[in-house]
Amino acid sequence: MLDDRLEAALTGAAAGDPAAFAELWRALHPLVLRYLRVVCGDAAEDVASETWLQVSRDLARFTGGTTAFRVWLFRIARNRGIDENRRAWRRREKPHETVHELGEAAGETVPDAALDAGDRAGTEWALRMIGTLPTEQAEAVMLRVVAGLDVAGTARVLRKRPGAVRIATMRGLRRLAEHPEVQAHRGTEPWEGS
Repeated sequence: MLDDRLEAALTGAAAGDPAAFAELWRALHPLVLRYLRVVCGDAAEDVASETWLQVSRDLARFTGGTTAFRVWLFRIARNRGIDENRRAWRRREKPHETVHELGEAAGETVPDAALDAGDRAGTEWALRMIGTLPTEQAEAVMLRVVAGLDVAGTARVLRKRPGAVRIATMRGLRRLAEHPEVQAHRGTEPWEGS
């Protein structure tokens, strides 16, 4: 989405226009969700919903442009993700069986179209690889590379200095490049070696 369209949607949403808020959500929700999958795993959908709920409540008081809004949005998402991780740690629940596990127990294959589509696009694999990084590096890579925030914005979300963000991002990307699965995956890309 062009920044001017996002700016217009932000202005409209802050004024209470539900269509403008929907446009903001459509543009930024996929990035928030991808980020939260790294931060809080399977709870990402719920945490994203809580994030957007807080955004809808507080948007009228928000001031700033699209860059400031993205920083604000991802800071809310990060805080909600941290809260969820604390709740999960306190509960320490054993996960319930997934649909796939139930189907496998019955000797059936249970297809999941959403996961299949994600796997084909490589998104789930990439998120899983980023999820292997230490938390600080994973968050920096997600915010810088996937969400497209600049160093200053990422530093504000993570409440770190810009230099620390640069280092965490560089170390995370380097660690990903050295990961055996990433190196093996590189060899399967059609554009490699041409």
